[in-house]
Amino acid sequence: MTGIEIFCGIVAVLLLFYYYSVANYNIWKRQGVSGPKPIPLLGNMAAVLFSQMSIGDYTQSIYRKYKSESMVGVFMRRQPALVINDPELIKTVLIKDFPKFSNRGVTVNEVAEPLSQNLFSLEPKRWRPLRTRFTPVFTTGRLKEMFGMIVECVNSLEKHLGTLVAKGDPIDCRELAAKYTTDVIGYCAFGVNMNAISNEESKFREVGREFFSTSFLRVLRIRLKDITPKLYTLLGYILPYSYGTDFFMNTVLNVMEHRKKNKIVRNDFINTLIETQAHPEKLGDIELTDSLLAAQAFVFFLAGFETSSITISNALYELALHQDIQDKLREEINEHYEINNEEWHYENVKKMPVLDAIFKETLRKYPPLTVLTRKPVENYTFEDMKVSIPKDTTVFIPVYGIHHDPDIYPNPEVFDIDRFKDDAHSKRHPMHYLPFGDGPRNCIGARFAVFQSKIGLIKIIRDYKVDVCEQTVIPYKINPRAFFLAPDHPITLKVTKIQS
Repeated sequence: MTGIEIFCGIVAVLLLFYYYSVANYNIWKRQGVSGPKPIPLLGNMAAVLFSQMSIGDYTQSIYRKYKSESMVGVFMRRQPALVINDPELIKTVLIKDFPKFSNRGVTVNEVAEPLSQNLFSLEPKRWRPLRTRFTPVFTTGRLKEMFGMIVECVNSLEKHLGTLVAKGDPIDCRELAAKYTTDVIGYCAFGVNMNAISNEESKFREVGREFFSTSFLRVLRIRLKDITPKLYTLLGYILPYSYGTDFFMNTVLNVMEHRKKNKIVRNDFINTLIETQAHPEKLGDIELTDSLLAAQAFVFFLAGFETSSITISNALYELALHQDIQDKLREEINEHYEINNEEWHYENVKKMPVLDAIFKETLRKYPPLTVLTRKPVENYTFEDMKVSIPKDTTVFIPVYGIHHDPDIYPNPEVFDIDRFKDDAHSKRHPMHYLPFGDGPRNCIGARFAVFQSKIGLIKIIRDYKVDVCEQTVIPYKINPRAFFLAPDHPITLKVTKIQS
């Protein structure tokens, strides 16, 4: 073989590789959809892939740059994806045409990560019957029943906080809130005392902390799962499960077995799992494995403690920066404390407009999920736009970008609770506030999260003043590798007891 033939062969291979890397890149141009020019093989999201930018920041940049466009075409490596800006199109995806967009598009790997087959991630076939089974756990009636248990946990929080304050050191409020919400989830959902507040070495707190860590190995596993799912499955037969998987599965299954053996009935999440296990026919032709059951408990545990603890600590951070709002909240708390004879009930918390506005503004500025994703379960055409997308095309809804749009929320970086006065709130499009998503696949535990968070704030702010200190990181810095929106630093505040 001559040198010219070898050279021609190399050129041919390079051309084929180039064609392979850019073959899909004309799909949006053909349909008149605007978007940034992709890089061969890497697409438009290399900064997200290499953890240099969070997905929320990336979709916000697209939202801002192409704000006049209803939709924007981008590429995840070689795969086309859409960023939806228009609120009516968002409503179509989340609500009007939900049956066609019922897939969240999260990778599930039952071999390597058995707990990934949970309600958040599951494909529509298994999601629908399981969602139907678990929805009654979060009704208003059930929340009222759980309210007393939440108060017990928050009393433990109050006692622990008093001990910490007496030492005189600044407090990591994110860790404090995570211990509280871990105990609430354990007590209310599983009937298990997780001892996160009282025990520094609580295994449940350790598992939760590790799952949301952004270490190199943790991020590498996530990238392998998304980029090369088949290889990740093969590795799943060799590599050990991610940290805490065996512990959590065994714990849930043992609690279920203990209750069945001793005929213990408790109106909680575990009881619903036991009933589901006893009547698998109600789920149709779904194979009801132990890992599938444990996965549902796992996602409720993780989402329940992490999103609420971040929200509580973010609210405390903003209250420390805005003492006038903190004083206003404390005044409202004391007023309700006297009206209700120094007791708290489910109904009381719902009648506190300042607390509600603080909570909503915290979720506006720091939405736990910065992006909502959906994938069509079949080829789909946006009729008004005359744009067609293939089955399984990722659709991004840029929640963080919308929540920080100055045309919707003037001065979006300012913490302003007046945004949620009734008159202001009613003038905005409902798709312009999506901290819990919307439609049938919204957050199933949203109301539970709201109430455990509000009670936590009430107990802290009534008796304690939170303030910034030398260790407080200002401005707030988002961790680009975190799954939920979270700071890349502790939320360290000065907490002092208010003298009666």
